[in-house]
Amino acid sequence: MERLTSPQEMQHWANEQRRAGRTVALVPTMGFFHQGHLKLMEYGRSRADRLVVSLFVNPLQFGPGEDFERYPRNEERDQDLARGAGVDVLFSPAPEDLYPVHFQTHVTVEKVTRGLCGASRPGHFRGVATVVAKLFNIVRPDAAVFGKKDYQQLMIIRNMVRELALPIEIVAGETRRAEDGLALSSRNGYLSAAERAEAPRLYRTLDTVRRRLRAGERDFARLEAEAVLELNAYSWVPQYVAVRRQADLQFPAAHDFGLVVLAAALLGSTRLIDNLEV
Repeated sequence: MERLTSPQEMQHWANEQRRAGRTVALVPTMGFFHQGHLKLMEYGRSRADRLVVSLFVNPLQFGPGEDFERYPRNEERDQDLARGAGVDVLFSPAPEDLYPVHFQTHVTVEKVTRGLCGASRPGHFRGVATVVAKLFNIVRPDAAVFGKKDYQQLMIIRNMVRELALPIEIVAGETRRAEDGLALSSRNGYLSAAERAEAPRLYRTLDTVRRRLRAGERDFARLEAEAVLELNAYSWVPQYVAVRRQADLQFPAAHDFGLVVLAAALLGSTRLIDNLEV
């Protein structure tokens, strides 16, 4: 496995692969790898001849007062895990390499960024779209893998790729969970022992909504409100529980199928997100 830090070196490597007729897959990450990341790498390995994993804690997607400075990092461990997963290149640029002085170009995806996480994290998805566009231009992948846990992010990247006519296949990786249902996340490490024991309630609450939808209930507002009350009763601070269409994250009509139930909530000081497709 090679470790590259310079965008120019990464572009040179990618160009060499294309000249040799090899395909390249990219898994963008912010590091602190867990089994969910390793599964995405497995998806990437199956989609191309070469696999690149980017490791970059992106300052543009953190707002004031968020956890950029304390976001968990362990690059030595990440490097060992990536090597064990068969990664060909670990690309870990410095912020100044991606965002030079006086950087002023951003990518904004409009409609699908509104509401849900976009409501409580203004500017977050502009930062996500911008860094992913830059990574796509540097690595020039044939395929890129994103996890379904960040469902709104996945939809934003799909929209960006389609509407900018980028020749990249977007591969959606299923959410990996602990045995008790908690979606794996680097931020789970923030949870105290008591919070970790409580955290699977978010999954169970969404699963209840999913089962009721499958049973034919279509009063979406009532299902959302009752899920919020359930979380409130156990000291969560929900930011939203929402039933949306999978295709575009817009409000569903009663006859719509292909739905997704999404939630974001604070447990103590830790913000957890999750979703279940229906």
